[in-house]
Amino acid sequence: MGNLSWSGKTEDDGQNAVPLRARRFLIICVLGAALAVTAFVAILVGTLGPIGPGVPERISFSEAFKAIFGNSSYHWVFWNIRLPRVLLAGLVGAALACSGTAMQAVFRNSMADPFVIGVSSGGALGAAIAVLLGLGTAMSIFVRPTFAFMSATIAAFSVYLLGSVRGKVYVDSLLLSGVAVAAFLGAMVSFLIYFARQVYSQLIFWLLGSLTLASWDIVEILAIPVLAGVVVIFLYGRDLDALLLGEETAHNLGANPEFLKKMMLFISALLAAAAVAFTGIIGFVGLIIPHISRLIVGSNHRTLVPAATLSGAIFLIWADTLARTVIAPVELPVGIITALCGGPFFLYLLRKNSKGRDR
Repeated sequence: MGNLSWSGKTEDDGQNAVPLRARRFLIICVLGAALAVTAFVAILVGTLGPIGPGVPERISFSEAFKAIFGNSSYHWVFWNIRLPRVLLAGLVGAALACSGTAMQAVFRNSMADPFVIGVSSGGALGAAIAVLLGLGTAMSIFVRPTFAFMSATIAAFSVYLLGSVRGKVYVDSLLLSGVAVAAFLGAMVSFLIYFARQVYSQLIFWLLGSLTLASWDIVEILAIPVLAGVVVIFLYGRDLDALLLGEETAHNLGANPEFLKKMMLFISALLAAAAVAFTGIIGFVGLIIPHISRLIVGSNHRTLVPAATLSGAIFLIWADTLARTVIAPVELPVGIITALCGGPFFLYLLRKNSKGRDR
């Protein structure tokens, strides 16, 4: 195999460059088609629909298609409840997966996760404050997400300031600062939960991750930062490839490691904070999906970023579909489903890395 060059290809890639590009393009097309199929099937699955538990009512496929594409008594349910929820799940999954991909490149560690910089704990604290002040219901459904977003962003920049010296970011310090800030904010959230009392169930359901707030307004608002963040990370794909080789090598290849780390941390925090602000804490998506996508498409970020983004959307749509149907008519927080998937996967990665250090 040839030496790794700036483009992320080996020197002997000349003959195989076209097939390689075609293969990557095919993978992205397949994932795009899988996302479209996943979204359509998820719309049909639920307590009302042709697929699912059939509680409280099961309808036929023809009735469901008529409700989606035509006009029937079920039209409002599919277009104003089911479809916004599926779209919100896709946007949140895409945001978390893309954020995790960028974070893993910055930290040069496949175990990195967007929540390692304290975004989730910061968002939880903001939401808890809004709930305890009665602002989430008294004023607007957007007040609680706004509090969550603001506190998540403050937490991210606090970690950045603690992990940098004279404007230079040190990855190890950043990771340790994230853990410390997350623990502190988590303790504050626990303190607020203790005083929640009558709104305890509302708050704890949000802390476990939920898509019950889904609406067209939220989908439209969330789509803007998610699409913008994904595009920016994709455009810096070559720089992220260079950063994986080390900061000195990246600098010699023409990249600006310090600016790149600041930029990626900001965009990653923006994506994760936007997701947390509307859905609560949904963990492990930013850990699982980039790692699996990297095994399938490789580490070239021009392919990895769109692949992880689409895969994250697919994963969370299915996770939310399972959460709202597995014990219907009772609905599980989707964060429980992602934690059940991500916990064992995290332990697997931890064990794998431990074995690698022993050799």
